[in-house]
Amino acid sequence: MKALRWIPALALLSAAFLSAADKLVYIGTYTAKGSQGIYAVRLDPTTGRLSEPELAAETDNPSFLAIHPNGKYLYAVNENSSGAVTSFSTEPGTAKLTQLNRKPSGGADPCHLIVDPTGHVVIVANYTGGSVSSFPLNADGTLGDVATFLQHKGSSVNKVRQDAAHAHNAVLSPDNRFVIICDLGMDKLMVYRLDPKTATLTANDPPFTAMNPGSGPRHLVFDAAGRHAYVISELASTITTFAWNARRGTLREIQTVSTLPADFKGENTTAEIAIHPSGRFLYGSNRGDNSLALFSINRPTAMLKAAGRFPTGGRTPRSFAVDPTGEWLLVANQDTNDIFVFRIDSATGVLTPTGQRIQVSQPVCLLFATKR
Repeated sequence: MKALRWIPALALLSAAFLSAADKLVYIGTYTAKGSQGIYAVRLDPTTGRLSEPELAAETDNPSFLAIHPNGKYLYAVNENSSGAVTSFSTEPGTAKLTQLNRKPSGGADPCHLIVDPTGHVVIVANYTGGSVSSFPLNADGTLGDVATFLQHKGSSVNKVRQDAAHAHNAVLSPDNRFVIICDLGMDKLMVYRLDPKTATLTANDPPFTAMNPGSGPRHLVFDAAGRHAYVISELASTITTFAWNARRGTLREIQTVSTLPADFKGENTTAEIAIHPSGRFLYGSNRGDNSLALFSINRPTAMLKAAGRFPTGGRTPRSFAVDPTGEWLLVANQDTNDIFVFRIDSATGVLTPTGQRIQVSQPVCLLFATKR
């Protein structure tokens, strides 16, 4: 496999960077070991080939990214002890990002954020801070002052990882009425009601769903029908299927499966979860086993069945992303500083490595820049 050279210097991205057919992918990174911020590559949808990475914007520890529904703006958390969130404008025809403004996130080490479908609200999960903040968005894409700040309080059985609340993920319900926060430290899925007009969050009744002690819920994804949700738990290396009551904003557990084989020995934590655009397959990443676990989804019941496990080509697959057509999957290996491309079998969901590998220092988020 030929590795493409990682460019540490800021490059001006020309209008020729993107062809009409190419898919733009932004890469969030940790910047302690050579990275300078957010990088961009283009995916050739015919061959699966990735272009050489170029620096789209210089910023510190942009560990998670989200794009505005109109595609004109991009938002990044700055995962550090002071905690910040930064807004950028995109440039048509290129991948260049221009910083608009930056706001304190309200807590230490923000690790996740989302933009609601109306384009009015950004919601940020602060990991070490154990808190959640919501921000109104101005018409020019800039962040307004914080509208809601919610401090979680609690802990769970793992004294090392769950000594306090650790908000890890914010997800909107399909109807945009609720926000679910995966709190790894409390083993709870916190549920809030969202008012997009005021960008405010209020506690639901009931306010949370408890998970098994020591699970460490990390990320959640809804199915396309909006009737079920899947939660990947970092500490237990499991995926749990929930039935979603859209009227009440409640979750009911119906299944939990392991992301690892029965004979696995060693330490492992999970990270990302995603559903294939067809709605037939679900993937989860294993850090330790360094694999992507594949599950088939039973359409009537939403139950999962293990359907394979695939090495990611490197160590610590923090993030992966399925392209909108469902043909390609990109996986970012944080500790080997690389990104690999896999072809997806549309009939089975099986992953086949293409041999495409690029190098980026500590990649931790992959985002296809598509409008909603």
